[in-house]
Amino acid sequence: MADLFATDPSPSAPTDAPLAERLRPASLDEVIGQEHLTGPDGPIGRMVAAGRLSSLILWGPPGTGKTTIARLLAGAVGYRYVAISAVFSGVADLKKVFAEAEMHARSGKHTLLFVDEIHRFNRSQQDGFLPYVEAGAVTLVGATTENPSFELNAALLSRAQVLVLHRLDEAALGTLLDRAEAIAGKPLPLDDDARAALIASADGDGRFLLNQAEMLFAARLEQPLDTAALRDLIQRRLPVYDKDREGHYGLISALHKSIRGSDPQAALYYLARMLTAGEEPLYLLRRLTRAAVEDIGLADPQALVQCMAAKDTFDFLGSPEGELAIVQACLYLATAPKSNALYMAQKDAWKSAKEHGSLSPPKHILGAPTKLMREQGYGKGYQYDHDAPDAFSGQDYWPEEMTPQTYYTPTDRGFEKRLAERLAWWNEKRQEAQGEQG
Repeated sequence: MADLFATDPSPSAPTDAPLAERLRPASLDEVIGQEHLTGPDGPIGRMVAAGRLSSLILWGPPGTGKTTIARLLAGAVGYRYVAISAVFSGVADLKKVFAEAEMHARSGKHTLLFVDEIHRFNRSQQDGFLPYVEAGAVTLVGATTENPSFELNAALLSRAQVLVLHRLDEAALGTLLDRAEAIAGKPLPLDDDARAALIASADGDGRFLLNQAEMLFAARLEQPLDTAALRDLIQRRLPVYDKDREGHYGLISALHKSIRGSDPQAALYYLARMLTAGEEPLYLLRRLTRAAVEDIGLADPQALVQCMAAKDTFDFLGSPEGELAIVQACLYLATAPKSNALYMAQKDAWKSAKEHGSLSPPKHILGAPTKLMREQGYGKGYQYDHDAPDAFSGQDYWPEEMTPQTYYTPTDRGFEKRLAERLAWWNEKRQEAQGEQG
């Protein structure tokens, strides 16, 4: 298995540079965890073999090698390498970079422009890249931790290939620690369980892991630490989560679909991920309430009641005690019988209302508060259902220009099974009543 960070330090990295910098790979085949991109059959591997690059957007979590891959790509095909950060660069910096790239292009030298955090450029700044990318003055390689679909212009995305980098798994992170110990010339002061805990704390981020390892080496500990001692010494990395970005949308989707799929264990896990990362509890309660009406509906009418009760309980108790009510609502929804019949009925009814316009209801069910309206036949022939046998008249309530529609079809699950029986009985009675009226 190749390594994300090479055993030998990069010749350009000073000996007092951070450990992560000293262990950067010297070639693409040393990059670990991204073999689906850098391998011979991967898109980057094929570009390098052809000796020519197309513009790329590297999308992946922090510490997975985006910057390293961009630098090594330029070297592999002999391109001039220029790196800027969207956090620190403005329009003046971009103009200077583009002018220099055009000058080098005239002498036949290609420029790879690496833009870190490219999603932080606004839309007009992103548009500024287009003419230079199209003219071939620069080959753009942008790095982002955010979903490009949300953060980058469609025009820019159409001119670049999006490549997804994977978070580093346990084996890859373990290899990084092996390489860190090799360059340090000594083992980390950790027992086996503490070493596993350190790897878990990195959450797939190789740079973070090496920074923690460097701190442990510098501590000059006399005895290896166990898990409890390690926890006291280092701060566990916070989950990767932006409440208005990809982490947010990905986890809420996973929570909703776990509920829909009746997996309470997975639903509780994603709920915990969001709450422990700092998500607003009321946002989660709103989404749970949506799931109650979209995916359960009348199969279990108590699902909606549980969600509203959870909101009231959270308002009353606050955090953290009130979060238990959110857990109860989540588990209730995940274990409830499922039906989207109500959701589909709404969609079909809304569609029908738009298609048929402003048809008037039949006159016999219209109110007749004035003499003129009564003379026009408003309310004439209306049968008060409570006066009819079984409190059911069976009248036709549809506009004369419309054929009666069926929007809501209950399932045979949960409470909807009883509703289906009730609707079938009413339909039979309605046919009898309208047959008699006809």
